[in-house]
Amino acid sequence: MRRKPAPAELEPVEAFCNTAVHLHGEDEFAQPETASRWLRARGYPEAVAPPELQALAETRETVRAFLVARSSPEAPGAPGAPEALDALNRLIRSVAGAPVVRPDGTLALRPATDEPVARIVRTVLEALLRDGLTGRHAARLKACAAPECRWVFYDRAPSSNGLWCDMDVCGARHKMRAYRARTGGSGAHRDG
Repeated sequence: MRRKPAPAELEPVEAFCNTAVHLHGEDEFAQPETASRWLRARGYPEAVAPPELQALAETRETVRAFLVARSSPEAPGAPGAPEALDALNRLIRSVAGAPVVRPDGTLALRPATDEPVARIVRTVLEALLRDGLTGRHAARLKACAAPECRWVFYDRAPSSNGLWCDMDVCGARHKMRAYRARTGGSGAHRDG
């Protein structure tokens, strides 16, 4: 694990988004067997058909794109930010009706449909909307700034200014690219 996991309230979002490890080309939702294991481990219905797996993967990337746009150093005016927000809002409307408050005072999304995928997605979206957008966790759930990575992590830095899921991997790669850009791609020291 690259960082300490997100608090329990946001764990459903972090775990769902990290079912794909883009850096290594791994995707829990790519095969029914791996998807079933992941779903069973989290108490979801485990029998998921290939079209439903595709829907879960698309949902995951919609949530990830929103987190990328939100945690980008250029956000909220970053290219793609309005599109990511629109896609997230469309996703919410497709699986949920108006929100309701449960007797314990927590937010719940009313089902628009009771399909298994919609139930899984609502769980993730409830956690994001309830705990990831406002309050003490606002802006702490982020996607790695490395375009080839985009691992979702909880930023525990006091200033909440973390960009990389792992400074030793993605942060180091960024530093090396920046160094090469400054030195013209050579590793040799230049006298000046």
